[in-house]
Amino acid sequence: MNRETKQKSVVIALLISTFLTAIEGTIVSTAMPKIVEDLGGSHLYTWVISIYLLAIVISTPIFGKMADLYGRKLMFTIGTLIFLVGSMLSGLSQNMEQLVIFRLIQGIGAGALSTIPFTIIGDVFEFNMRAKMQGWMSSVWGIAGIFGPLAGGFIVDTISWHWIFFMNLPFGIISLILLWVALHEHIEKKKQVIDYAGILTFTICMSAFLYALTLVKEYKQVTSNISILFIVAFVGLCAFLWIQAKGREPMLPLSLFKNKFITISNAVGFLLGFILVTITFYIPLWVQGVTNLNATFSGIAMLPMSVTWPFGALLAGKWMSRKPLAHITLGGIAIIIIGCIGLVFFRTETTVTWMMVVTGVLGVGFGLAYTAFTVAVQSSVEWEIRGVAMGSHNLLKNLGQAIGIAVSGLWLSDELKGFALESSLHNVFILLLILGICSMVVTGVLLSKKGRELALH
Repeated sequence: MNRETKQKSVVIALLISTFLTAIEGTIVSTAMPKIVEDLGGSHLYTWVISIYLLAIVISTPIFGKMADLYGRKLMFTIGTLIFLVGSMLSGLSQNMEQLVIFRLIQGIGAGALSTIPFTIIGDVFEFNMRAKMQGWMSSVWGIAGIFGPLAGGFIVDTISWHWIFFMNLPFGIISLILLWVALHEHIEKKKQVIDYAGILTFTICMSAFLYALTLVKEYKQVTSNISILFIVAFVGLCAFLWIQAKGREPMLPLSLFKNKFITISNAVGFLLGFILVTITFYIPLWVQGVTNLNATFSGIAMLPMSVTWPFGALLAGKWMSRKPLAHITLGGIAIIIIGCIGLVFFRTETTVTWMMVVTGVLGVGFGLAYTAFTVAVQSSVEWEIRGVAMGSHNLLKNLGQAIGIAVSGLWLSDELKGFALESSLHNVFILLLILGICSMVVTGVLLSKKGRELALH
């Protein structure tokens, strides 16, 4: 097998694994009403989704670090096997409690699938090709956004909801086989030091913090129990940072953030994650609650984002070898700001066609910005810390989404119809515009002389 064939096999393996991760959210959400109908336990409805996302947030940086210590192929394999076991068990669930537990297992594995493929791309391809490959990876997310709800509905209606989990098994196995055949690594054989204390404190910190956010979103206030969870999260964070500063082989080396590209990419990734998840949740709510249209029109309003995001990603890949990185990221964020301005001008009489224009504009901006920042992180570090660098980047994006949905939910009116909802959503959209401008200011640092001179590997 020649080098080009090996690279193609690696790409196919990574595209398959990324597709499985990308489609999981939309396909499960579509099937949830039928799952609740069969299993009961409607009070655990949101936890089927939340526990999966919680597990991804926690496991992503851990797998990133382990990939640096033990190699991408081994940790990708372990993560994929955990994901497939969780998928199989989820499909075999007999009640909602079992499904929540098995989704936790599935989410732990998904943490590997959501970060290690991007690390492998940074290893296998030169700088110019990384951007192109990142564009293809982003295209997979767009395709999954369109295909997921359709596939979920079809499988639930014609076969059984169990198969939305079982279908992961053959694709995951194919991905593993391709990667093992095509990817060859040279790992230095030595006794590795694992940061168990860091992993433990990080898990406690993130679990307490994200659980507290979930409760805040549910109750729309900070109770005494929620305050205790935030205190636990803060103490856990302090302990984690102390351990990372003192440890021999820290899970998340603090020295990583001395790299300007990584610091800026992570900070903006957090802000963009906040904006993205809020748009994804609240434009459909506007369609149904303010304009009084049905759920089908919500999907239609969001559809252009799934189409234009891959287009923006492919543009970024095409331009990255010819244009400064800062110009591409600033251009993407400028387009996102334009989209947010469009959101601010939503009115009761705003048509679905205009909403489609706005979401289409936002998709282009996110495609450009997300792709450029990901390539910046991949390319600004050496092999030895590329895994943990990508893990930190994905962690901040995921945290931005978790915090975004909780904070924006506090602004939301309890009255989910009419003028009260319109007013509260306008406040949320104004907040997104402010965050977009903040992203622009932070990214502007990349235009500094020091930022331009920082070498990409």
